[in-house]
Amino acid sequence: MNIVVFGANGPTGRLVVEQADASGHTVTAVTRHPENFPARGPRVRIVAADVHDHGAVEDAVAGQDAVVSALGVPYTREPVTVYSGGIAHITRAMTRHGVRRLVGVTSTVLFGTPAPGESLLFRKVLEPGIARFVGRTVYDDMRRMEEIVRTSGLDWTVLRPGGLFDADEVSGYRTGTARLPGRYTARPDLAHELVRQAVGEGGQVRAFVDVRTTHGTPTILDLIRKEAFGGKERAGAGR
Repeated sequence: MNIVVFGANGPTGRLVVEQADASGHTVTAVTRHPENFPARGPRVRIVAADVHDHGAVEDAVAGQDAVVSALGVPYTREPVTVYSGGIAHITRAMTRHGVRRLVGVTSTVLFGTPAPGESLLFRKVLEPGIARFVGRTVYDDMRRMEEIVRTSGLDWTVLRPGGLFDADEVSGYRTGTARLPGRYTARPDLAHELVRQAVGEGGQVRAFVDVRTTHGTPTILDLIRKEAFGGKERAGAGR
């Protein structure tokens, strides 16, 4: 299967490329900085392109069977457009070239419901503070992205992970179309589900899907440090 990955040079995107290649798929890794892209594999093609460049996106999407958007940016007080602007170009290119399958990433916060089983402090103070103040511009653009995807007419799935953290391998994570208990999602788990959905193994089309890691997760202090003080790429920021 031919899969193109946007945001391929982020921590999650790199894992998507590696896992898709390891599973025998042909992968086009789209990045603005190909010279810094570490993943190399027998079926990996690296393309230099900016998701805001409609012509470059068109070229990357042509001939693909599925598209994965692992776009992500750090929190900022400035307006954010990479999610909505990028997905607008991606969906337009997919429609033009007849590519139907799209899988993207936003955040579990967009379910708009409290985290099941969480403490009052987390539900009423910590998460709302991150969502409304620290990550407001990021979440606003994620909402715009989801609306573009929802009305695209494509066969889409949007994953809404929790707070992202690094791990050594894929775990026995959980998925669901409603918000799941827990705060965190390991990047290998998110990447695994992105690939699984892209190749049609997830069975959740035109759905928003939570992805939740259940073992080996960080502490709440780790979450506060990462989210409030400028962690790196957040493909599915916040949580």
